Amino acid sequence: MSERPSPARTAVVLGGSHTGMLAARALAGPADRVVVVERDALPSTPGPRRGLPQARHAHMLWSGGVRAMEELLPGITAALLDAGARRAPVTTDMVVLSPHGWFRRWPESHHVVLAGRDLLDATVRKAVLADERVELLQNTEALRLTGDAKAVTGVRVRERGGRERDLAADLVVDATGRGSGAPRWLTDLGLPAPEQRRVDTGLAYASRLHLAPEHARGGFPVINIQPDPRDGGPGRAGFLLPIEDGRWIVTLSGTRGGEPGPANASGDDFVRFAREQLRHPLLGQLLAQAQPLSDVAFTRATVNRRYFYERMPTWPDRFTVLGDALAAFNPAYGHGLAVGAQSALLLRQLTQRHGLAARGLSRRVQKAVARPVAAAWDLATSQDVFYPGATENGPSVRDRLAAAYVSRLMHTATGNGRIARRVTDVTSLERRAEVLLTPSVLLGAVLGPLRPSLSGPPLTGEELKRAGLE
Repeated sequence: MSERPSPARTAVVLGGSHTGMLAARALAGPADRVVVVERDALPSTPGPRRGLPQARHAHMLWSGGVRAMEELLPGITAALLDAGARRAPVTTDMVVLSPHGWFRRWPESHHVVLAGRDLLDATVRKAVLADERVELLQNTEALRLTGDAKAVTGVRVRERGGRERDLAADLVVDATGRGSGAPRWLTDLGLPAPEQRRVDTGLAYASRLHLAPEHARGGFPVINIQPDPRDGGPGRAGFLLPIEDGRWIVTLSGTRGGEPGPANASGDDFVRFAREQLRHPLLGQLLAQAQPLSDVAFTRATVNRRYFYERMPTWPDRFTVLGDALAAFNPAYGHGLAVGAQSALLLRQLTQRHGLAARGLSRRVQKAVARPVAAAWDLATSQDVFYPGATENGPSVRDRLAAAYVSRLMHTATGNGRIARRVTDVTSLERRAEVLLTPSVLLGAVLGPLRPSLSGPPLTGEELKRAGLE
């Protein structure tokens, strides 16, 4: 059965998670009707869903993504904060052990928004679905594209009861995440397989929710114990993010050979891993003062994987791929949400400029979104490529040269606030990496840190007291 095409412009967005909802918002206007096709039943309030297991782990939204979301959904930042999310200034509210030592807590340069993924998604979803032009089709799976190698005309879907039908569309956006069927769908249309690159550190994640100590529930800095890729062993890391309702979400991770696996990261072993396996025991000491609120959630779906759709010799009109369906990053760097938001904003700008069904629009979108994708990809893989087994051939000469310069910059940033700000310009996805190659930054890297290394974590006496460590 096929629905009759309507004279109204229709866009279909596959996937109702973060990037999919923002893409739907971006297309409401250029399209008269936007249909979001979602495989799961989405909760009406913040809550878990089957198709998003990564929601049980720590998430942060860098300010480059916050600004893009705010352009798409004016007032969304205030709505998130009203719902309990936290705004944390970078690096003022961050206690970070880098491979080169503790970062100082410099005056605010950028910020992150911290919230449980369920709260973030529910708040964005509510704002997007308030637009009557956006429809949600739940419990429905996308099976394949309709059309041919020149232009997509819609998508074949299957409802939970087994009924199949075609949805006609002037534009189809794939935002179905890591499990995207786009590579297969494209070859089924007669197109060549896309170029792909993978950097797989074997990273495993274990996360648990905690109730913060009573006096630390009104605010506490982010804690981040980073690995050192240069030491030749597995990279073990830990995050503590203060989120809504006085809770801490803590994620522990380890690369191949150092994973906090299900057998050794549950119960008391979660705290033991944080205290004994990370490069500093601070995180374990903090956890010992907090009350566990959940079981340990575990995942291995952390490979860096990127499709280079923008390089394909031909690309069909009326189809584009965004978010994790295009590029998925090691979650440790926290860039997936921001890249999704920036990509959705670019989608809106290009559809407004050229029209929803304009010839060549989809190619323009894929080339445009490759820019924020490439920025996050370089940040993640420039470190991850050095772990044993991450790539088939190991780091290239270019990788080694780039890593040596970034390593020098990070060392300098531990004791130079101006260089630290330039680094966070890039990690926040607010500026491109070229800012790190200006003459003043190059000179700063040559001179190195202007202040001596810190001997321990830069927590204040008041913070230690509130966390029960003094």
